[in-house]
Amino acid sequence: MNYAIVFRLLGYILMIEGALLLLPAVTSLIYAEWAVMGVFLLTAAISGALGFALQAIKPRSKVFYMREGFAATALSWITISIMGAVPFVLTGCIPNPVDAMFETVSGFTTTGASILPGVEGLPNGILFWRSFTHWIGGMGVLVFLLSLLPLTGGSHVNLMKAESPGPQVDKLVPKVQSTAKILYGIYFALTVVEVCFLLAGGMNVFDSRPLARRVLAASASRTTALPASRLTSSGS
Repeated sequence: MNYAIVFRLLGYILMIEGALLLLPAVTSLIYAEWAVMGVFLLTAAISGALGFALQAIKPRSKVFYMREGFAATALSWITISIMGAVPFVLTGCIPNPVDAMFETVSGFTTTGASILPGVEGLPNGILFWRSFTHWIGGMGVLVFLLSLLPLTGGSHVNLMKAESPGPQVDKLVPKVQSTAKILYGIYFALTVVEVCFLLAGGMNVFDSRPLARRVLAASASRTTALPASRLTSSGS
């Protein structure tokens, strides 16, 4: 087992998650949720620092095989879920770490299950992060990371095989990383189109983005009790 390359891969993943955590921090800044913004910035800093330390490990070989792929996939899911649950706990929105972990895993797996009886009172930054985990998981967490990770040789294929639920991995183009980029390019374009349609229908900007992310991710989660309740009819 090439442990060094597995930990190096986890480092890259933590750095990417740290960058993604800055987006809900920006949302909190826009809505003047200073305490929530501080939590996201702190979590992003911790994730980035841990990732930087791990990716500094220099493996003798940068190519890994199926065994390393399965280990990296399992550890990646655990790692991103733990870091993704931290903002829920530190903001007090979900003080129980087990419940926060459940909510985060539900997002990354797009199951839509939730321990929250109501979400309308949550800070906007938390609502954004909660929906963003569903969008990231809609195409598969590691599929998204595959489009960004600097791997070499057959490493992308082995990581994709470990993540894929089927016995065979199909590619649109010869390179797996290019396939991941194409798929997420389409996914992002569809998200933008749906947001535009929701805005044209009268939904406000904040609700339209999470709803679009959840629809494309096939998730049953929500940001309001009835998303349509914030729609403004043309006759009103």
